[in-house]
Amino acid sequence: MIAKRIIPCLDVKNGETVKGTNFINLRSAGDPVALGKAYSDAGADELVFLDITASHEGRKTFTDMVTRVAQELNIPFTVGGGINTVEDVERLLSAGADKISINSAALRRPELINEITERFGSQVCVVAIDAKQESDGTWRCYLNGGRVPTERGLFEWAQEAEERGAGEILFTSMDHDGVKEGFANDALAELAQRLTIPVIASGGAGKKEHFLDAFKKGKADAALAASVFHFGEISIAELKKYLKDENINVRI
Repeated sequence: MIAKRIIPCLDVKNGETVKGTNFINLRSAGDPVALGKAYSDAGADELVFLDITASHEGRKTFTDMVTRVAQELNIPFTVGGGINTVEDVERLLSAGADKISINSAALRRPELINEITERFGSQVCVVAIDAKQESDGTWRCYLNGGRVPTERGLFEWAQEAEERGAGEILFTSMDHDGVKEGFANDALAELAQRLTIPVIASGGAGKKEHFLDAFKKGKADAALAASVFHFGEISIAELKKYLKDENINVRI
């Protein structure tokens, strides 16, 4: 049985790690390279670094930060934000990233998934999906860090991403992001049922029990969180011990 992964996420803006609520009201959480190394040393399974304003402002992810992170880490890490072309992917992988995450660019031009996976393999391509539940219960996908609604539904888009070669889906519930009241477990379970590739849960972690629910109820393969780790509310070690005691297969 494959171990469930715990993944701290570092949202990076202008070289600083930041965290907000429902994608706004950002506050600083420190240097991403130092924070990344601390998480690696603390037992995190992987890390995700997202340049959260890159898509919106048309900038490229800071390649020099990726290079510095790669020098400090001994665990896999994913980089996202402002990745629009195969050349962007090549640049970041060359700088030391293990995987790349695409979101807005894939929604605008789904063929990008095919191009990346055909050139570098499915294992490097994480398709991130920011979605919000509408009043009628459907889940709508959003562009540009949750700023722009699209006509795409969460489940059909995730299935198309898998068919095009994506290696993983990183699903963030915008309604749950930063609120710390638990992950969107019903939607996660639906994704797990429809897909054969791993699903990473994101948005809503506030206490250890929320991670347990994401794995048991949401059937997630990994759980990603930010502020509970950044601000010391939960340590990786205590979380993993708790999950192991609850019979979740995690690497200690």
